[in-house]
Amino acid sequence: MSAAGPSQGAKAPSGGSAAHEVASVGVGGMGGRHVVVMGVAGCGKSVVGEGIARELGLPLIEGDDFHPPRNIQKMQQGIALTDEDRADWLQTLRHRLASCTGGAVLTCSALKAAYRDILRTAVPEVYFVHLVISQAESLRRVAGRGAGHFYPPSLVASQFEALQDPAGERHVLVLDAARPLASLAPQAVQWLWSQRGLEKDSEI
Repeated sequence: MSAAGPSQGAKAPSGGSAAHEVASVGVGGMGGRHVVVMGVAGCGKSVVGEGIARELGLPLIEGDDFHPPRNIQKMQQGIALTDEDRADWLQTLRHRLASCTGGAVLTCSALKAAYRDILRTAVPEVYFVHLVISQAESLRRVAGRGAGHFYPPSLVASQFEALQDPAGERHVLVLDAARPLASLAPQAVQWLWSQRGLEKDSEI
């Protein structure tokens, strides 16, 4: 961590298996970094999470892969999950993060502050990348997934109702996910390096 201290609600600079290795762990000295890519349905968590994991050489944990069958069934039926429904799921994700001692990138909606606080107990430092989109854009993207996806467009509104803005919390980067998703992972990686007080080029 740089002498300036942790970032709080930082804005971005311009410019198969449930958990799998994207590249060799800790490329360029970023081992031990735990990152959660969060946001509402359709914001691009999987795409951006995979990009960050690949760039940093860390395992990618897809949070949706760990939902118990009862949660999947509820969502398929158009029933929004409750705090109780998410409790065991969040504990599972917390344990997965904690088990990745060399660092990891987790995709998880992490809508409420209490959910994020659970994930923060996994390791001493957890960094959140919040992908922000409008409700209309979220609905458009979720509707475009097709009938095969378990999450229906009818639940999009419930995500925005549950969302508690993490801006101002410890170690949070906010990114505009209406922009091309391919541009977001590099911005997140740049921010993560700035949090360590290092220049990426000096480590390669």
